Amino acid sequence: MCGIVGLYLKNPALESQLGKLFEPMLESMTGRGPDSAGFAIYGDEVSEGWVKLTLQSVEDEFDWSAFAEALKAELNTDMDWFQNATAAVIKAKSDEQTVRTAIGKIAPQLKIMSVGQSIEILKGMGLPVEISERFGLANMKGSHIIGHTRMATESAVTMEGSHPFSTGADLCLVHNGSLSNHARLRQELKREGISFETDNDTEVAAGYLTWRLQQGDSLAEALNNALDDLDGFFTFAIGTKNGFAVIRDPIACKPAVLAETDDYVAMASEYQALASLPNIDKAKVWEPEPATLYVWQRSADQAA
Repeated sequence: MCGIVGLYLKNPALESQLGKLFEPMLESMTGRGPDSAGFAIYGDEVSEGWVKLTLQSVEDEFDWSAFAEALKAELNTDMDWFQNATAAVIKAKSDEQTVRTAIGKIAPQLKIMSVGQSIEILKGMGLPVEISERFGLANMKGSHIIGHTRMATESAVTMEGSHPFSTGADLCLVHNGSLSNHARLRQELKREGISFETDNDTEVAAGYLTWRLQQGDSLAEALNNALDDLDGFFTFAIGTKNGFAVIRDPIACKPAVLAETDDYVAMASEYQALASLPNIDKAKVWEPEPATLYVWQRSADQAA
């Protein structure tokens, strides 16, 4: 099962309403995924020379203030941060590896959900409405967002197994379906230096895209290679700093629908997730073709 949803705003005037528009989309997928939910939102971009990380704790009472103070002292650089329930967003004038090393030294139990200049990933166990309320989704601003509701059919219900997954800067992926060759591919990617934190097959797909990008592929090339190398049934929604993409496997047995107006592009596993969007009655609505890449972006990036 599982449900995936995405919303890309073509009209910047709507960016202050992104969370409000997206919240009912995510919650409408509860029937497809009542075990856990999450989303990756793009906005609040940091400047060049800065890095932005989303961290989550499995401890409800984790002392984020003490951690942030220790991290700033360890980095000895400009740093901002804010807490959101069991998560925190760190913005530091530093490089990714330096911040990762410092976090591992101070609080190795923390999970790094995302790294980049724009992305924030928030996820956890519980109904989609609980996840929305926990992180204040309705009040969030940004340019685009993708989300996932999970029905755990092949692994335990854990925060780590929840989607989205990110294994590259400002890159994330949500997945409806299953991969039959993920165990073998995981071992091959590990030999290439890609690391994994869970047994989830979607993390393997995200790791595969990261590896292809490291080999010099554009996002489009990486996804086209995925059609050859990933065996199984899937619909992917992929987020990048400047846009998002949708692709289905060559058989396309997993449901997906796209809708586009002058103001936005939206996708979902079922049309009901799109019904609350403004002017949806005037939108172009269609089912994405098998093995066909659909990309929307603000400017040239890796998807070009």
